Amino acid sequence: MTTDSSAWVTRVAGKRDRPACAKIFYSSRRSAFHWMPNDKIRFDDFDQATAGEPIWVAERNRRIVGFVSWWPPENFIHNLFVDPEHQRLGVGTALLDACLAQIGRPARLKCSTSNKNALAFYQQLGWRCEEQSTSPDGPYWLMMLDGAAAIAP
Repeated sequence: MTTDSSAWVTRVAGKRDRPACAKIFYSSRRSAFHWMPNDKIRFDDFDQATAGEPIWVAERNRRIVGFVSWWPPENFIHNLFVDPEHQRLGVGTALLDACLAQIGRPARLKCSTSNKNALAFYQQLGWRCEEQSTSPDGPYWLMMLDGAAAIAP
């Protein structure tokens, strides 16, 4: 199954896609997670962060440029990462559309309060901040799509 959104093709990830996804996971976090010490961002984090989760990838010209993974029992989007060179081009939106077509709504995700770009991205797409909490990686917003009215950060 594929979904075409402009120049991006989204599809279910296969085993051979995992190294490209791991590279994107690593480089995106190194580029954007300024609040996290570099020694806490490791290349091998991808396998643990996506264990047991379905993954879809976005491709352009047969090159993987982003991925999304989720936890189906809770309609919880766990990871959405786009290669830094391909951000702000519609890849994240295409991946979210593909994921939401699989899981439906309401859907939830967590977003670091320090990740202002991601917060703005999700809010532009209609996600609402439901509650603020803290994890070992710092404070975050629990966000929901198609939920009740929520508070603004």
